[in-house]
Amino acid sequence: MAPPPSQSCRRRLQLMAAFVFVSGLLLIQPAGAAEYVVGDGSTPNGWDTGTNYASWAQTHSFAAGDVLVFEYVKSQHNVYEVTEAAYRSCDVSGAGDVLATYGTGYDKVRLAEARAYWFICQIPGHCMGGMKLAVNVSAGPPGGGVPASPSLPSAPSSSAPGGCRSLVAWGALVVLIASFGQLCWAS
Repeated sequence: MAPPPSQSCRRRLQLMAAFVFVSGLLLIQPAGAAEYVVGDGSTPNGWDTGTNYASWAQTHSFAAGDVLVFEYVKSQHNVYEVTEAAYRSCDVSGAGDVLATYGTGYDKVRLAEARAYWFICQIPGHCMGGMKLAVNVSAGPPGGGVPASPSLPSAPSSSAPGGCRSLVAWGALVVLIASFGQLCWAS
C-alpha cells in the first residue's frame, strides 16, 4: 500500500482541483454557443438583397448565447436591430424603434437572451425589398434546438444538448487531475 501524499503534494492537488473547477466553469457557456452567418453565404456577402431571410431563419434554431454574423458591403448596407413594429413596417422614424445599429460590414450580434429579435437594412428600399430578418431565440443550450418560425414569437423550444466540446474539455481536465493525483501517491 502506498503512503499517503505529502502535505505539499496535497496542496498542489487542491490548487489543481481549483484550477480545473474554474476552467470548467469558463468552458460551459462558450463551448456550446454557435455562430450563424446570416444567409449562409448564399451571396458573396450573406446580408444582401435577394436572399429570403424568413426561409433562412426557419432552417436554423437559435438559443441564448448564439451569435449572428452579418457580412455585407458596408457602403451598400447596414444592420439595425429594431422593434417588431419597425420590422413589419420598415419604418424606423418612431421614438424607440431602433434598438441597436451596426455598420462595419462584419457585425457579430450576440443573442443574449431568449426572445424575438428583428433586424433590417435601413438603406432606402432594402427592407421593403425583403432585406429583413426575424429570429426567435430559445432559452435552451446555445447551438441547438428545434427550428422556430421567425415571424411570430413562440415559447422557448426544447433543445438538444449542445456543447460536446465542453464534455471533451471536462473529460480532459478530469484525466489531468487524476494523473496528477497518481503522481502524488506514487512519490
